[in-house]
Amino acid sequence: MSITVLVPTPLQKFTNDQATINCTGGTIAELIESLESNCPGIKARLCDEEGKPRRFLNLYVNSEDIRFLDGTKTPLQDGDEVSIVPAVAGG
Repeated sequence: MSITVLVPTPLQKFTNDQATINCTGGTIAELIESLESNCPGIKARLCDEEGKPRRFLNLYVNSEDIRFLDGTKTPLQDGDEVSIVPAVAGG
C-alpha cells in the first residue's frame, strides 16, 4: 500500500528536501511510524509525548481533517494523499 505524504517546507530537512514522499500504513498512526523509520526525527515534530499530533499541526487525508474523522486511527487506503499543514497564526 502506498500513501503519498505532502511535506511542508519546514519539515523537508527530514525528507532530504523532498516535498512529497511515499510511505505505508493502514492508519495515520502507522503512517507516522513509517515516516519516522524513513525520515528519522520527523515524528518528534509531528507528535507530542503521548503520540498525538501537535496542536499547531493539521493532518488531512484527501482534504479531510483527521480531527473530524478518527484522529490517528483514521484508516488509510492505497493511493490516499496525506497533507501535513502547519497552523498559521497572524494578527
